[in-house]
Amino acid sequence: MRQRDKTPEVFQEAAQNPRFVSLLTKETLALILAGGRGSRLGKLTLWRAKPATPFGGKFRIIDFPLSNCINSGIRQIGVLTQYKAHSLIRHIQKGWNFLRGEFNEFVELLPAQQRITTSWYQGTADAVYQNLDIIRAHNPEYILILAGDHIYKMDYGPMIAYHVENDADMTVGCLDVPLERAKAFGVMTIDESGRVVKFQEKPEQPDPVPGRQDVALASMGIYVFNTDFLFEQLIKDADETFSDHDFGKDIIPSVIENYRVMAYPFREPQTGEQGYWRDVGTVDAFWAANLELIGVTPELNIYDTEWPIWTYQEQLPPAKFVFDDADRRGMAVDSMVSGGCIISGGYVRRSVLFSNVTVHSRAHVEEAVVLPDVEIGEGAVVKRAVLDRGCRVPAGLVIGEDPDKDRERFDVTGQGVVLVTPEMLGMQLHHVR
Repeated sequence: MRQRDKTPEVFQEAAQNPRFVSLLTKETLALILAGGRGSRLGKLTLWRAKPATPFGGKFRIIDFPLSNCINSGIRQIGVLTQYKAHSLIRHIQKGWNFLRGEFNEFVELLPAQQRITTSWYQGTADAVYQNLDIIRAHNPEYILILAGDHIYKMDYGPMIAYHVENDADMTVGCLDVPLERAKAFGVMTIDESGRVVKFQEKPEQPDPVPGRQDVALASMGIYVFNTDFLFEQLIKDADETFSDHDFGKDIIPSVIENYRVMAYPFREPQTGEQGYWRDVGTVDAFWAANLELIGVTPELNIYDTEWPIWTYQEQLPPAKFVFDDADRRGMAVDSMVSGGCIISGGYVRRSVLFSNVTVHSRAHVEEAVVLPDVEIGEGAVVKRAVLDRGCRVPAGLVIGEDPDKDRERFDVTGQGVVLVTPEMLGMQLHHVR
């Protein structure tokens, strides 16, 4: 039974009956767009796709939309990959192969493979279009399109129910953002019923929310489609010569006048407040979002057992802190320290240490995000920095105290955060010749 055949009573039931919501999620295929390079992260994505970037001490960014799907009851998931996807593919193969195929549950990798055209994915809409034959074979009632590069926890079930209740062709997840930041998003204008009447992708002068001049209504890059409607629009867009084949630039603006496109505000179910959502697309944003987690009561609770974030986890020994001498005491304060770490006479403050990090004697680490397999040498200083995986910081090196000196070797952001990669330290982890 397709959506148009359902009665208004069923629409109302979808919003109120948890059992009906679970049936809706069972009929939904989620597609996670994970092919982007994430160029704003600079050299942090030199050898990995943005969704594969480590986050939060033990996770990767892709784990958040994947976990949201599993926790929402959506067990049919496709991950569309393209740019330098090797580490992303390995992570999904190792950590996300626990679903039961005999129950038609899966996390399926959909790499760019020129199934329909001789080109790679040209845009977000084209990425889905090039996999239409695979999507048809799964025969979903609804399709949930997700970005693979945002940090948030969200139950997609109520959004799908809202879509059904409002007899929508397409529903767009949205949230309020400060007006000065809105130019980096797709910005919507809605009427009193929540229907989208205007959509601009990354406008220079965003329209504010009526009655509030300080915020605009921005797209989260989360879309619910009726399957037949999505197929129709993707095929139509593929024939457009001057299209960028992108959901925000092309699909949404082309359908809002003649079809029912609804906006779904992202709210916390318990409080009604806007939900936590971070675009960690810049080094500054990535650094800040990681350090937010070490707060006493951070907005994003990764210790929540009711909505866990799943990931692939190596079998590692506990973190260890050694030496208790006056001049070399292994300790960490207001920090997160992951398994396999050894704080060997060093001092760590307000930092996030991922797995297998070693901090040697008399080293000082402060306000740093240290990715896995990093070694910080004796007496080194690391402040306000992001250290990429595999870095070996030489003994006595000072990072984060002299911006001019840092710029000679490393990348320094507008907010003074220093990005350090193995290549900047003279290491060649990725041999190309």
